[in-house]
Amino acid sequence: MSKVLARRGRWSAYKLVLMQAAIAGGASVLFFVVWGAQYGVSALAGAAIAVLPNFVFATLAFSHSGASAAGKVLKTFYWGEAVKLLLTIALFSLVFINLKIVFMPLFVCYSLALLVHWTAPLYFKQK
Repeated sequence: MSKVLARRGRWSAYKLVLMQAAIAGGASVLFFVVWGAQYGVSALAGAAIAVLPNFVFATLAFSHSGASAAGKVLKTFYWGEAVKLLLTIALFSLVFINLKIVFMPLFVCYSLALLVHWTAPLYFKQK
């Protein structure tokens, strides 16, 4: 039973990450088409900075489930959140150091992906 719950929670988290990637990727394509390649790459970098750490968190946080593994569940959520924060910092650092970016599309796509995550309860219904 606990494996089923972990799988269902992980699948819900992966759906959210996929939705984030789709919306931020669409915005990146829009920036590319309207303003050019540098804006598109910057927007794609912002999308990746938001989506990749959330994917890692979903993978780590939903590796355990069930009442008998409550301690493991809590530990993996804390661990997942710490890794997510450190990965976000590392990705921002790598982008700022290695890429010639435009700040506006980077932060627009990053914020858009976070907005999708924060508003998830509005469009994901629990069964």
